[in-house]
Amino acid sequence: MAKSTRNSGKPWTATDVKDLKQLVKANTPTRVIGLKLGRTENAIYNKASEEGISLAPTNQSPYGTKK
Repeated sequence: MAKSTRNSGKPWTATDVKDLKQLVKANTPTRVIGLKLGRTENAIYNKASEEGISLAPTNQSPYGTKK
C-alpha cells in the first residue's frame, strides 16, 4: 500500500526534476529522495525512467579516497 505524500498525484515541476537529478548525482537513496521531494518511491523510479536518469549507485570507495 502506497503512503500518501504531499506531492502525490501532482505533476512534476522543472524544479522537482532538477532536484531529483541533483539528489541522484549525490548518490542519495531512492527512499530518501522520495521523502525529500514528497513523492512515493515508485514515483521516483517512474520519473527517473521517464527522464533517462540512472538510479544505479555510483562506485565509490567506502573510505572517501579516490582510486
